[in-house]
Amino acid sequence: MENLILGIHHAALKYEGYEKFQEALYFYHELLGLPILRSWGRGSDAAAMLDTGSGILELFANGAGLTHGVVNHIALATKDVDLCINIVRMSGYEIILEPIDQAFPVKPPYAARLAFCIGPGGEKVEFFCEQ
Repeated sequence: MENLILGIHHAALKYEGYEKFQEALYFYHELLGLPILRSWGRGSDAAAMLDTGSGILELFANGAGLTHGVVNHIALATKDVDLCINIVRMSGYEIILEPIDQAFPVKPPYAARLAFCIGPGGEKVEFFCEQ
């Protein structure tokens, strides 16, 4: 059978209102440098798409009261896990896993440097660098 899936197009995050949406834009655009591809709407209808370099992160302000769906974490590829963690730490975000080198138990061997923080909406954000 032909592979019908080409890759991940985007991950979507919904925030509880415009203020949290603005904080998310600050976190992903200003702190981490993801370019804004497009944005639309105002207030609680605001939304934006940001370019991660290998996919899109879509942010919405209309998440108040949502009770369905769970995103465990978003893994963002980076060349410098430690720098990303330092930037978010200095901006007051919670670090839940300091940078570590991880060897995954697979063949062929696969290793990465990774770390986790909590993003503006309570989402777990992983910074991931293949080694």
